[in-house]
Amino acid sequence: MRILGRSDRVDLPQLGVLDIHAKVDTGAYTSSLHCQSAEVVEGVLEFVLLDEEHPEFTGVRFRFTEYEVRDIRNSFGEVERRFVIVTTMKIFDEEIDTEFSLCNRGSLKFPVLIGRKILRNRFLIDVDQKNLSFKQKRKRSLAQKK
Repeated sequence: MRILGRSDRVDLPQLGVLDIHAKVDTGAYTSSLHCQSAEVVEGVLEFVLLDEEHPEFTGVRFRFTEYEVRDIRNSFGEVERRFVIVTTMKIFDEEIDTEFSLCNRGSLKFPVLIGRKILRNRFLIDVDQKNLSFKQKRKRSLAQKK
């Protein structure tokens, strides 16, 4: 099992997002992803990742034909109806198909939250550490440039 810190940077290759800040949250069951304007148009889920204030905002509109709608309890204990998609998350060079609920995380520091469903049987969490995967990725990239 790999050690993961309290936060890291992950890639979402199918969404064209690299090195995005992610918070590890062992209290959350599902992972979540910050998006705006998620809606179903003629049976297709359409959404824009992040928001205009986020430095990695592109304005690209994503479309998913496969999605679910679920009731998910937020950190305040309130139930929210959210869209859930499956996409690939890359961390420590491992690509993992991951369920993400789409929600507005604009007021929060981390646009991605990694929940315990994806952590279970893969990672041990060391809250004194952060960016362990990203540091390894950067070190490998620098070594390849030499």
